Amino acid sequence: MKTLYTFIIILFISSSVFAQRLDREKLKALKIAHITEQLDLSKEEAQKFWPIYNANEDKKDNLRQASKTSRKDKSPEELSESEAKSLLLKMEKIEKDKLELQSSLLNELFKILPATKIIKLYQAERSFKHKMFEEYKKRHANNGRKN
Repeated sequence: MKTLYTFIIILFISSSVFAQRLDREKLKALKIAHITEQLDLSKEEAQKFWPIYNANEDKKDNLRQASKTSRKDKSPEELSESEAKSLLLKMEKIEKDKLELQSSLLNELFKILPATKIIKLYQAERSFKHKMFEEYKKRHANNGRKN
């Protein structure tokens, strides 16, 4: 009986993690479609653009994860003064790394895209975030009405 409960719990956790991974993949696919539509890249531009953009997104995800992990280790009340200072310096380093990554992406994009398309990229990223936020608000408003 205990084995059955353990199996059910493992199955539930596995399916939950799998669903989250699918959600992330679906979100990524929606973002790619949105950016593709907005930028109207030529075949040659797309072949050069997507590897650079995807590598940049992976690096940004790693920085986000590092930032999230460092802030979750302890609550502020549990930190000594030196630990708090070290955490702040680490957070500042991550922010600097984000800026350097953004600058690096811009320099790489200048080599393959006209500046007007790079601006369209920034606008497409912003409009995608806005769309996702509006969708999130709409879904949670609907959930609130059901309860």
